Amino acid sequence: MSKSDATATPCPCGQTGAAKKPLPYAYCCGRFIDAFDTTPAPDAQSLMRSRYSAFVLERADYLRATWDATTRLPDFTIQPGAKWLGLEVRATRSTGADSAEVEFVARYRMDGRAVRVHERSRFVRSGGRWFYLNGDAL
Repeated sequence: MSKSDATATPCPCGQTGAAKKPLPYAYCCGRFIDAFDTTPAPDAQSLMRSRYSAFVLERADYLRATWDATTRLPDFTIQPGAKWLGLEVRATRSTGADSAEVEFVARYRMDGRAVRVHERSRFVRSGGRWFYLNGDAL
């Protein structure tokens, strides 16, 4: 995504600002995805939203980098061709000083078939960064 597109295009995660208008990619998930080395997501929900955006943008590099090394799939790849339709964050809760859970529903279409992913994801913070640990389908 070019810089001008990033400031004009709404973020794929659907986050809205105070005026209930969609936040631009550059000011939402883009700052974490495009500047991973210098700008980590500040909390589990922000990381989960940015990971959703990374799926939409087919940024497997970001998904691997934000996946805890103890549970990361060594051969993870993104299945191309999915049309992502939306994200709904249902709940976020702290489970400790360096752990949290985020419940969400993500929808996409693949080969004409609608898919709904409802998951409670677990996240851990290590070295000042949040990482996806694992999740349970709901």
